[in-house]
Amino acid sequence: MIQFHYPAGATPLTPDETEGLIPKHITRQAQLNEWEQANILQAMRWAFRQRKLDVLSEEFLRELHRRMFDETWAWAGNFRQSDKNIGVDWGHIPVRLRTLLDDVRTQVEYQSYSATEIAVRFHHRLVQIHLFPNGNGRHARLSADFLSRKLTGSPLSWVASELTTADENRRRYIAALRAADAHDYRGLLEFCNGKARTLG
Repeated sequence: MIQFHYPAGATPLTPDETEGLIPKHITRQAQLNEWEQANILQAMRWAFRQRKLDVLSEEFLRELHRRMFDETWAWAGNFRQSDKNIGVDWGHIPVRLRTLLDDVRTQVEYQSYSATEIAVRFHHRLVQIHLFPNGNGRHARLSADFLSRKLTGSPLSWVASELTTADENRRRYIAALRAADAHDYRGLLEFCNGKARTLG
């Protein structure tokens, strides 16, 4: 049985969620991390092959998560059904997600912020809602990258693409997310794009 090691800010799995691990040969966290990363690369290749992505849709967000973890977790692409150390009450996820998607569409239409800031705020609120049992940070970063590509032609320039290890980059990232919880997006903007600055 694998012993999970959760870095600061990570979402621990329930026993039922842990039972959803598909590759039963995995017994170490490092193996799991490597397996998940290979799964995520397949999802990215799938997304890049799509001729048109409706990033601001529940269907896309669920399908992206499913493809990111479909060879790793049986519950990939399914909204969580338990409360976590972060995120809204699990029963509120569908409504909160619809509100987020409506808000972002409005921000895009009215250019409420720069395109980069819209993508960063989208990322932050996905993390806040915490749609899935696990993988939310990676899913939110990739979703924001696809939104940024749609709006600007380029993904966000994250300081570090791999933030699952407890190191200084992850500590900065978690601190920036917590500041954004208090509506201060400067740290998160600087983290994902060193030259970006918040507009409001």
